[in-house]
Amino acid sequence: MDLDAFRELLTPRGQEALEAAAELAGDDPVAAVTRLRKTYDADLTSAALGQAVLRRRAREKFGADADLMYFTPHGLEQATRREVADHRARRIPAGSRVADVCCGIGGDLLALARAGCTVEAVDADPLTAAVARANADALGFGDRVTVRAAGADTVDPAAFDVLFADPARRTARGRTFDPLAYSPAWPEVLRMVAAARAACLKVAPGIPYEFIPAGAEAEWVSHRGEVKEAVIWAGALAGEVERRATMLPSGLTMTPGAGLGPAEVGPIGRYVYEPDGAAIRSHLVAEVAALVGGRLIDPHIAYITSDALAETPWASRYEVHEVLPFSLKRLRAVLRERGVGNVTIKKRGSAVDVERLRKDLRLSGKKFTTVILTRVIDRPFVLVCDPC
Repeated sequence: MDLDAFRELLTPRGQEALEAAAELAGDDPVAAVTRLRKTYDADLTSAALGQAVLRRRAREKFGADADLMYFTPHGLEQATRREVADHRARRIPAGSRVADVCCGIGGDLLALARAGCTVEAVDADPLTAAVARANADALGFGDRVTVRAAGADTVDPAAFDVLFADPARRTARGRTFDPLAYSPAWPEVLRMVAAARAACLKVAPGIPYEFIPAGAEAEWVSHRGEVKEAVIWAGALAGEVERRATMLPSGLTMTPGAGLGPAEVGPIGRYVYEPDGAAIRSHLVAEVAALVGGRLIDPHIAYITSDALAETPWASRYEVHEVLPFSLKRLRAVLRERGVGNVTIKKRGSAVDVERLRKDLRLSGKKFTTVILTRVIDRPFVLVCDPC
């Protein structure tokens, strides 16, 4: 879809085509195209059906709002899900003037507007900027949001209360995890942060610690157990801690424990805990171990063990039935003895190919269990467990 085709979607005739496409989106694609082509030209048919498909896909991130919004495939992929964007926006004072310098399809600027901010947004791609503008209008925030097609370098961060940036993490070769390959590149992002009174940066969860600017606070956010993003708070928005883990939808948050050293390491007990990914990314595994009175099974692996069961929202818990050095033959025998036919395989610190292992086990029983592949002091081990 190009910019002209998108603009046509916003006309009354385009809205009719989009409404018709929504009713056909679940049908056979060829049949849907054939039906729409009886009324609309090829470009409008393609744009309407494309939006209908993207709207269905977007419901997982945006809920009911998705049925009113507009998307590009890459824009939807990088967009923040609504619960995460709303969590982030609540930390920015209502009434703030925010510069969104990489606005994408507008998911974050919508959250900022909902939180009472006024947003001036730019995106280097004219189509993406038009989509963001249309989304602000569609959800009733047009009076709080302005969007223009321009580069981040056209914005003066010092002219705003808050700088918000979500650098593009996709190159011509696909997704990138190197901040130096972001767009804008990381040095340019840091230049804007230095000029801003306060800044909020959305980055990939795997950002290396050395890229986090001095004096900033890094927050890792998970949603229903899956790590979604890291957020860097700088300037007036930085807190008193250097790192934080947050779980959504509960909103529980964890910061480094005062005076708490590294977790002790010890033998595998009756229970094993897998910390939430946000706690792992933010190097707060020792804090989780302290919550459950546990110890690490290996100094470099984020699995915690204890002899007594403790309850915490910060970790999934498993009762350990078997602990054995990794051996396909032995593992297969143990699972067959237990009548297991279906396994969830988790791994941390293991080089085993999970899908290959699943096939090689050749299980046929009726029971279900969890297999944890890990390393204990440089030796591969396997734990056969049941979730608590």
